[in-house]
Amino acid sequence: MYFQHHLFFCLNERSNGENCCAQHGAQGLFDFAKRRIKELGLAGVGQVRVNKAGCLDRCDHGPVMVIYPAGVWYTVIDTSDIEEIIQTHLIQGQIVERLQLV
Repeated sequence: MYFQHHLFFCLNERSNGENCCAQHGAQGLFDFAKRRIKELGLAGVGQVRVNKAGCLDRCDHGPVMVIYPAGVWYTVIDTSDIEEIIQTHLIQGQIVERLQLV
């Protein structure tokens, strides 16, 4: 695989006022994840890639991110949730069940 883990953060904004991840701080969470992955030396080919995504169609659970190729969906509220996903899912290989969307 080109990346062991590929994280996609929904950063969708809706102009009609409907609920969306952008209204719940998704950009800041994306920025934090990208920075932490780099700080921990996890970024790059064969490791982890963090990307922006448009609507992932799970707006009621936002902010939302998905990790491929595992296909694990998470709802995240703050940077401590992101840190827990990094430490537990990306480093230790275990799903963070309390944040997982099914």
